[in-house]
Amino acid sequence: MATSLLDVRPEIAEALRTGRPVVALESTLIAHGLPWPLNLETARAAEKTVRTEGAVPATIAVWRGRPTVGLDETQLEYLAHNLGVRKASRRDLAAAVAQGAYAATTVAATMFLAHRAGIRVFATGGIGGVHHSDGWDVSADLQELARTPVAVVCAGAKSILDLAATLEVLESHAVPVVGYDTDEFPAFYLRGSGLFVGTRVNAPEEAAALLAAHWALDGAGVVLAQPLPPEVALEPKAYRAALAEAEDVAAAEKVSGPDLTPFLLAKLAEITCGRTLTANQALIVINAQLAARVARALAERD
Repeated sequence: MATSLLDVRPEIAEALRTGRPVVALESTLIAHGLPWPLNLETARAAEKTVRTEGAVPATIAVWRGRPTVGLDETQLEYLAHNLGVRKASRRDLAAAVAQGAYAATTVAATMFLAHRAGIRVFATGGIGGVHHSDGWDVSADLQELARTPVAVVCAGAKSILDLAATLEVLESHAVPVVGYDTDEFPAFYLRGSGLFVGTRVNAPEEAAALLAAHWALDGAGVVLAQPLPPEVALEPKAYRAALAEAEDVAAAEKVSGPDLTPFLLAKLAEITCGRTLTANQALIVINAQLAARVARALAERD
């Protein structure tokens, strides 16, 4: 994608030009991940947290066919309210541009556009991965991590996924999976998965040093995963029972492909009486906070 196709908000362009820390934020959570009004509240909270930590937030989406880095308040509200907003992974960007569409960007598309703009750190809820299925259902997020040099701060991968297979794919593509203050790979709503990360860091400065070394060695993406605080994380046994129920409903209604993840997340919110929504909001905000601290530490190294 030519850089001229990007619409970078002046505040963000100036921050990048002067070496101030910038954190990319994805827009799929606004349009497709959370219900109204929690979606808009969470987007605003993430941006506010980034600013509080001394960095500049850059929520990314496609706006009337223009990949846009840094949404204003009117644009955030439009994505939160409008049911016609597309969900765009990297493969969908050209169509969204050519057709003048409004599109919320996934992890893969946000990583790609952030990199094109010159942003090195991106905060999200959880990455996609390998689904439990008989077919070959693998998120484009993993491929993007293998080729795009952006650090993705997250709560691991979504716990509806095959996490062992997801980690295997990341390993085979030379993507470092780094635990922040943990040796165990977080599982989105759950603090742990029983699977171990490749390495651990305990401070933003340590994370920044690892990222700088990885990119100096021509590495691409990095997963920096931190667990939810215990007070909002779900209890594993109850969560697994809720997930089994949600998967049974999805199978009965023949939900599959790109519709499966949002369906399961919505059904889990219903079954758990909103506890997954509370956890989702919390992890997005704490990941934005950590991303800002890491972006600041990277800027101080430059």
